[in-house]
Amino acid sequence: MAKPTFKANPIQVQVPATSANLGPGFDSFGLAFALHDRYVAQVLDEPGLDIDVTGEGAADVPLTDKNLLVKAMYKGFDFLGGKPKGIAVRALNVIPHGRGLGSSASAIIGGLVLARALVLTGTDKMSDDALLDLATQMEGHPDNVAAALFGGATVAWTGSSNEKEVAHSIQIPVDPRIRAMAFIPSNSLATKKARTLLPASIPFADAQRNSTHTALLMHALTIRPDLLFTATEDFLHQSYRSEAMPASFALMTKLRAAGVAAFISGAGPTVMALHTGNQEESEQLGRAGGAKFEGKSLEIASRGASLL
Repeated sequence: MAKPTFKANPIQVQVPATSANLGPGFDSFGLAFALHDRYVAQVLDEPGLDIDVTGEGAADVPLTDKNLLVKAMYKGFDFLGGKPKGIAVRALNVIPHGRGLGSSASAIIGGLVLARALVLTGTDKMSDDALLDLATQMEGHPDNVAAALFGGATVAWTGSSNEKEVAHSIQIPVDPRIRAMAFIPSNSLATKKARTLLPASIPFADAQRNSTHTALLMHALTIRPDLLFTATEDFLHQSYRSEAMPASFALMTKLRAAGVAAFISGAGPTVMALHTGNQEESEQLGRAGGAKFEGKSLEIASRGASLL
């Protein structure tokens, strides 16, 4: 493949926060929210990396080629034929890190979208499907990255194609009445650690109930939000992770006991609640987390990663 021709002007992209699983849809369902990280990148004539990060988690983000946004850009450039001599990157992070709100998915999708946009024929050489597959290779599963790329609600999976596993997704239209409330704690939890708590097998009855609720979840998100409470009940993974986030699990249990469609966002420890309440009801719901959680009202983002 011939070395790509790079654009000289800076490119800016915004990528939404996301929540994965939505209760029973483990590693498959994702939902995007109107809370965006913004990234700007420009190709340099001289070798080197110029990275600046502000906002959420800035103190802990590496300013080297270990930076996840840069790693994703490099993966994208390699797919497109080769890296430029140097790049300058600016990141404004607003998505909390390590809280189950898709901060890593945002960086991965942002980096790949920037790489594609900085190459003159990038959109011809890298389709959205190819970009999703590259992102899934980095993230390990497609749920968050699909929602970050396409917006709205998504169902993502991997399937065999030409003797290799390839990521796919579909976008689900979300009932416009649905809003979200995120209960964000001050502590973080690594996804890798949360996954070590999952069992090798679960009871057949739990699998049956979980598959029923996962199917119902698609209908509830689309046209029947009154079914969200039942549709977000999980039997597959949340209870096994409770010891790693007791306060979050207690809040989720409290909310569900009150009839609220609450679940652990991704690997946690953020608790997410979906509702159709008005502004006053939303404010009242936001106070349910008490002093341990910041209640943050979120609109559903109908669009995913977008060039600005």
